[in-house]
Amino acid sequence: MTTVGDQSGWWGQFFSGLCLEYVRNARDDEQTQAELGFIHEALGLPTRSRVLDVPCGSGRLALELADWRYRVTAIDQSAELIAAARNEAAQRGLELDLRQGDMRRLPEDGSFDGAVCFWNSFGYFDDPGNLEFLRAVSRSLKPGGRLTLDTPLLETLLLDAVQEPRVWERAGDLLALEERSYDHESGRLESTWTFIRGGQREVREMSIRLYAYRELVAVLEQAGFGDRQAYGDLDLTPFELGAPWLYLVTTKTENPES
Repeated sequence: MTTVGDQSGWWGQFFSGLCLEYVRNARDDEQTQAELGFIHEALGLPTRSRVLDVPCGSGRLALELADWRYRVTAIDQSAELIAAARNEAAQRGLELDLRQGDMRRLPEDGSFDGAVCFWNSFGYFDDPGNLEFLRAVSRSLKPGGRLTLDTPLLETLLLDAVQEPRVWERAGDLLALEERSYDHESGRLESTWTFIRGGQREVREMSIRLYAYRELVAVLEQAGFGDRQAYGDLDLTPFELGAPWLYLVTTKTENPES
């Protein structure tokens, strides 16, 4: 879920303290296994294929993909989350390449068979920065390599954000409140997150570029992706208006534009 090494954006302050505990505990095993099943089906890769997970957060998916005998490289900006992932990998005897770094600075050697960007981890930057990230992913993939991406869209989230501007979530003994609004000038979903545990309370600000489906497709095409399949859930239901989320599978068809 977390993103880049450059700390000048909102993410430099957001992913710290209680938020990191939320990242580690907000998704249960059932959700994780459902996402893994979707990724496995979407990528359609044999064991020992090279898979890039970016950004990987605490390694929730990367560790399981390694357990499924993929050769995984996982990148995240948070030193604390990467350290936790390395510790769990050692305890479980799993081999994978865990790196702290900027998600726009990837191994652009065209050696990966597939890539994963999950848990609302796209749209953190301005439009040039989001395109830069997708181009980096494209350059990391072999021709025909697939990217699987989950993200909200303008079509999936805007009505919810207007009708339900305050959302509570629980992760273990941690409560999280998201208060959100949409800025039509910037096309961004602006959120204030409050994390509460006992008497401890921390407030963080988040800003996500909320693309319409057509806009997202245009950016992906600029980055060298095509041949896409769009789903509205992890059961591979075709995406349509009214779906709560977008799960997209897209294929590298050409080298990205400069």
